[in-house]
Amino acid sequence: MKKITPNSPEKPATPTSQLFTLRPDIDTETLLIHTSETLASLNVMTTDLAFQLDDSRRNVALAIQQLVVLGELLVNRALEHFDTPDAAHEPQPAAHH
Repeated sequence: MKKITPNSPEKPATPTSQLFTLRPDIDTETLLIHTSETLASLNVMTTDLAFQLDDSRRNVALAIQQLVVLGELLVNRALEHFDTPDAAHEPQPAAHH
């Protein structure tokens, strides 16, 4: 026997890619600053996690942490271009983190 349920109001499916939104008026520098801070937090979390794991899982966590650091370096370099707009066109020495 089928249970009859009242029609529920239809809710549009929300894809996870649209779960969070940003105001359209946020400037690029502010976005980069928040991205840098988010990556710094992720760096700390993955480093802490890596030291709680063993063997191959630890290696995966450390690889993720290295990609996070690379993202930090890229965002921080982009932020430097806001401080010195001409820096975007000049070759930069290799950065180490």
